[in-house]
Amino acid sequence: MASRAAKLGLLASGTGTCCSAFCAPLGLRRAAARVEPHLSQFRSSMSSASSLLGSPGAWAAVGTTLAICSAQKVARSRQRRAGSNAGTVPRSVACRALPLATKLTTPSQLLDRVDIFIFDCDGVIWRGDSLIEGIPNVLDRLRADGKKLFFVTNNSTKSRAGYKSKFTSLGLDVEPEEIFSSSFAAAAYLEQTKFKATGKKVYVIGEKGIGEELDLIGVPWIGAEADKGQEPNMGSGGKVEIDHDIGAVVVGFDRNINYYKLQYAQLCLNEIPGCQFIATNLDRVTHLTDAQEWAGNGTMVGAMKGCTGMEPTLVGKPAPLMIDYIAEKYGITDKSRICMVGDRLDTDIAFGRNNGLQTCLTLSGVTTEDELLDKAPRKAGTEGIQPEFYVDTINDFVA
Repeated sequence: MASRAAKLGLLASGTGTCCSAFCAPLGLRRAAARVEPHLSQFRSSMSSASSLLGSPGAWAAVGTTLAICSAQKVARSRQRRAGSNAGTVPRSVACRALPLATKLTTPSQLLDRVDIFIFDCDGVIWRGDSLIEGIPNVLDRLRADGKKLFFVTNNSTKSRAGYKSKFTSLGLDVEPEEIFSSSFAAAAYLEQTKFKATGKKVYVIGEKGIGEELDLIGVPWIGAEADKGQEPNMGSGGKVEIDHDIGAVVVGFDRNINYYKLQYAQLCLNEIPGCQFIATNLDRVTHLTDAQEWAGNGTMVGAMKGCTGMEPTLVGKPAPLMIDYIAEKYGITDKSRICMVGDRLDTDIAFGRNNGLQTCLTLSGVTTEDELLDKAPRKAGTEGIQPEFYVDTINDFVA
């Protein structure tokens, strides 16, 4: 499941390998093999007809779009026959080529179309522990204009209560019910799937935020910070003993990741039948300080994928769990009046576009303007993903 929604964005790049790049991570190489010859033939035909029908590059993008959509149909058909979860290969707005984003110069262009703003936090509201200049004024102005605000972060190191404390420490007046973290999303997923009724435990790679949220729903767990200093016995006959009552492994960002945790988690997933692999997020980098980017939870999840061959159930952005929860809790029926604001294409913007929201990218985080406008190479998994608008910072909402 990993970054599947993001990988759908490959279609707009017009590259000959995008079909294989999309299908291979999903174990659908046969689907890719079936579609790719048709894609090549389509490109060849369109190139020869370009003098009548337009540029070959444009037609290549169209051909790629058709190929990816065909691959998705093959994948879903096979999943239905196998009785697997229909959500594994999600439909995506990336099945059509998207125009380049528009820089917001007149706030009303966006604000008149939006009733609810969902803000990412790292790179949008703050960087590390430093508040981005002007943010309190922006939030106050939006509230004064009658906008409802939510804050949705993929960072799982804190619970909602922990994030409330961080907002307060930065001088921001935010209500606890306005905050949604991927640690909360992991607990919400387990609650929705009635994990507690199984009597099983959760093994946590991550920090205290996940454990605090699991405590609130009464699900027992082990690991996390308690295994911070653990070292496995790797001498002759040495092994790690695991609790066979583990029913799920939740992998979140962990600044104390170590080999013991990786070994314990892989044994649970590889040796305990039915043990679930749940990822809070797949972010490649994160903002631990305002000085540089740091390796993100994609590092931890990637390690577990590598030693198990399993794809995780993703609960953070761009998966729909958190927006579905917000919509249900607050009775929101028109998602088109919601705007997702974030600094990442493959999580924030994909989250918005895949779930019917308006989208705005801020350049105060990990994405540069040259990258957004395809003047510089895109990071893997962000190809073809475009917001409707972009801004330097969200101060441009009230300029």
